[in-house]
Amino acid sequence: MKVAARNAIDAMRRVDPEASFLVRFWDGDEIVVGDGAPQFTLWMKTREALQRTFGDGFLGFGECYMAGDIEIEGDAQLLFKLGHQMGFGDISLSLKEKLRFAAAVLLNRNTRRYAPKNVTFHYNLGNDFFELFLDPTMTYTCAYFRTPDDTLEQAQRNKYEHVCRKLVLREGDHLADLGCGWGGMLIYAAQNYGITGVGVTLSQPQVEYANRRIAELGLQDRIEVRLSDYRDLDGSFDKVASIGMLEHVGKGFIGTCVQKIHDLLKPGGVALLHAISNDTPFPDDPWTMKYLFPGTHVPVLSHMIEEISTRQLSVLDVENLRQHYGRTIDFWAESYERNYDKVRDKFGDSFARCYRLYWIVTSTSFKYGGNRLFQIVFSRGLNNDLPWTRAHIYR
Repeated sequence: MKVAARNAIDAMRRVDPEASFLVRFWDGDEIVVGDGAPQFTLWMKTREALQRTFGDGFLGFGECYMAGDIEIEGDAQLLFKLGHQMGFGDISLSLKEKLRFAAAVLLNRNTRRYAPKNVTFHYNLGNDFFELFLDPTMTYTCAYFRTPDDTLEQAQRNKYEHVCRKLVLREGDHLADLGCGWGGMLIYAAQNYGITGVGVTLSQPQVEYANRRIAELGLQDRIEVRLSDYRDLDGSFDKVASIGMLEHVGKGFIGTCVQKIHDLLKPGGVALLHAISNDTPFPDDPWTMKYLFPGTHVPVLSHMIEEISTRQLSVLDVENLRQHYGRTIDFWAESYERNYDKVRDKFGDSFARCYRLYWIVTSTSFKYGGNRLFQIVFSRGLNNDLPWTRAHIYR
């Protein structure tokens, strides 16, 4: 396995000849790359950690990191930047893990029966947990940075404004928010655009938090959040938003979600899908699905566009916010590290290390890897009354 490690290190050296780093093994052997002080040190503390890393790819690496058998000192983002660039994600699972992963995918399909289980696995960890790293709007999706100096809270409000302008929201519009989280979009749109609306989520803590906040702001006669599967929402809406839910519906349900948006929209109504995606098909990550988001699937852009266009929905605009998401996650990671001891004390060391690793790998995947964040705007049928240019977005 050390031969495989040396080959990987050589590949990392080739993609960035200026990088300097050190790889340390359990038996004291070290490989030094580059000149000067190492920018990071990767420490394989056990033989199994090396075997699992090259036998099961990132699943093996992630599980060994969670167990404390792998340590990263220094610039962890550089390590993962090099990993993305040299194609570490292409390492295949062992046959045993492939069978386990295939079984997990089948068991975690987001049917009406199992979707609540998948959502609660992550989002019912407690509002107090998410408050440790989210901004005061409690927004758990990509922000929008108009300037490099924007705070995370300002950037999240920028995002909501960006979405409202793309939807061409007007006072009196009836808005559906599918996968509404803690209600941030609905609250912003009600306060700033005078809409009425309904949000749905399968997380009871999110529902309680959102409706309490709505009541505190005196908006309960205009907006509400319901504990409901998006497939069970009925009604007729001028606008529909889905911000960060599509990647959670599962590979077999992308078309189902798009069809529901079609059915909710009035003729000529406008919708926006905001979702993590890829430019080209890429296998879903077993580690992320096992420990963070069971039942998820990161769709490819062409798949989303196909599902939209085949339902007589007219695509109006596509924007990639990739770099915004990398910066958003860095803000979350900084807040998380400030509260790391609280997380470890409540959930244990393995859980705390899991999220620390998650922030690093996802941030660098948006910056240097395959992840994208697309906002797709479309209408139900043709609408000739919408703006002809993007000027209304950037005024």
